[in-house]
Amino acid sequence: MRHPSRRPRTRRPSVATRPVVLALLIPALALLVLLAGTPSTAESVQRPTAANAAAAPHAGAAAPNAAAPSLRLGPGALHETRTSKTVAPGVTHLTITRGHASPDDHWTVTAGLATGEPEITALERRLRELGHTPRREAVAGPDPRGPPGRPMATAVRVGAFATADKANRLRAELVRAGLGARVHHTSEDGHHTTGPWHLDVLVLEPAAATRLSVELGQGHVEGVETVSSVARRTGALAAVNGGFYVTPNARREPGPWLAGTPGDPAGLTVVGGDLLSESVRHRPALVLPGPSGDGDGPAVRRLATRLSVTTSSGSTHTVTGLNRLPGLVPSCGGTWATGRGHAAHHDYTCGSPDDLVVITPAYGPQAPTGDGRQALLDDNGRVTALQDRLGGPVPPGGSVVQAKGAAATWLATHARPGDRLRLRDQVTDPDTRQQLRLTPGLGIVDGGPLLLRDGRTALDPVRDGWSPEAVDGHDRRTFYNEWYLRRNPRTAAGITASGHLVLMTADGRHPGHSAGLTIPEAAAVMRSLGAVDALNLDGGGSTTLVTHGRVRNTPSD
Repeated sequence: MRHPSRRPRTRRPSVATRPVVLALLIPALALLVLLAGTPSTAESVQRPTAANAAAAPHAGAAAPNAAAPSLRLGPGALHETRTSKTVAPGVTHLTITRGHASPDDHWTVTAGLATGEPEITALERRLRELGHTPRREAVAGPDPRGPPGRPMATAVRVGAFATADKANRLRAELVRAGLGARVHHTSEDGHHTTGPWHLDVLVLEPAAATRLSVELGQGHVEGVETVSSVARRTGALAAVNGGFYVTPNARREPGPWLAGTPGDPAGLTVVGGDLLSESVRHRPALVLPGPSGDGDGPAVRRLATRLSVTTSSGSTHTVTGLNRLPGLVPSCGGTWATGRGHAAHHDYTCGSPDDLVVITPAYGPQAPTGDGRQALLDDNGRVTALQDRLGGPVPPGGSVVQAKGAAATWLATHARPGDRLRLRDQVTDPDTRQQLRLTPGLGIVDGGPLLLRDGRTALDPVRDGWSPEAVDGHDRRTFYNEWYLRRNPRTAAGITASGHLVLMTADGRHPGHSAGLTIPEAAAVMRSLGAVDALNLDGGGSTTLVTHGRVRNTPSD
């Protein structure tokens, strides 16, 4: 939480270098890689034999390449093709296509999910009353809370269609009848399929003359920017999306959505060594050390933030948020007080009636508005004004401390004009209890779920916030099935045993082009690509990969 006016100077590229942005967030985040030399366009293509295609993945390999064993996706003998292209010295772009469309896959309408016979038969009865013949199909995985081996739920479905249009007409009819119906393509269910799949992979060599850093889209937290726009604005050679965020036109109330300021990262974010957003519990993050990062390379680590503010009189209060709308905690899991504890709930916004949030210039020119109390701080941390309403300009080089509920009472009691408020921020590894130094140029991007740890699958959906358990009465079974068990576009990052950084995008929601990946499949793919530590970074319509100013994959939105 250093004030920008005191920010250490970071190394600027020389004339002989070009930045490569690996953008990790549609609204805000990008990784800058400074490279010496001229980019190459050399290509190689490998068309594997059936035996090669069936080869087992080799976790811990030096790096994925055109000659590496094929992916563990679908039947082992599926045809797979890889194209390798050098983006710049030390940066390689792999394009992988695998499999083919199955004649058994089709469009269908899911009327709902059910977990018990009474619930299933009630859905079936309603569909028959509407003149339809229902069928039962198990979802593609168990409830992570147990028991193991039993599907989490049963999907009650109607129809089999060659086109999405026909399925959408049936869905509209069922929605008018009061059912929460969804249109699905069975290749995306998470069960057996032959694909196809289309993946793009960027591989960065540890010995390359590169520097990784994180860039905020549009230069601040508030607002959104596409991956291709980030790449153009920064002069990037390559870019991928990543991280979770509050989308445009977001609500401003708690519930099963991400609410608050559009563009707000929903998790730990560090840009240029400055902490800009608090963690979601102990979720994993991709750490990109700056030029003074003690020689360490990129890493995947579970991290947590500890934040506080202390007045001149010695009174200390926990800072519950950074650069977000007070009272709303995207994906929950922070140091807020609602009585439920600190569990993470992905894509759910928890309400925090007693909230103390610090707004820095990185948020944008204007602080969030609303009810509460705030203190304006100059670049030395001294209180220049106390106000009974939130909002207004963020002091240049300073900050705004915004508070609601009991935190507002504390601020009114302990902060006076002229007092100095000392802001303290820490990023710690909960497994080792070690503090991560916020060195100049350091970049951190939140993600989840964790996919791999030390070469082994490390999926823990409950810990990372993907539990199907209801939150505040909101059923999360459909969320878990749609997000975790079904195939979707995915973006993931991993580190090989030799220190290569692997960034992967998988197209999805395009039947006939690419089916996407389930979260367990994403873990298997990253292991096939040689990663020993890996995390999911984002997915869905955000998944995008750019090189040389062009979008190379096929985004779903």
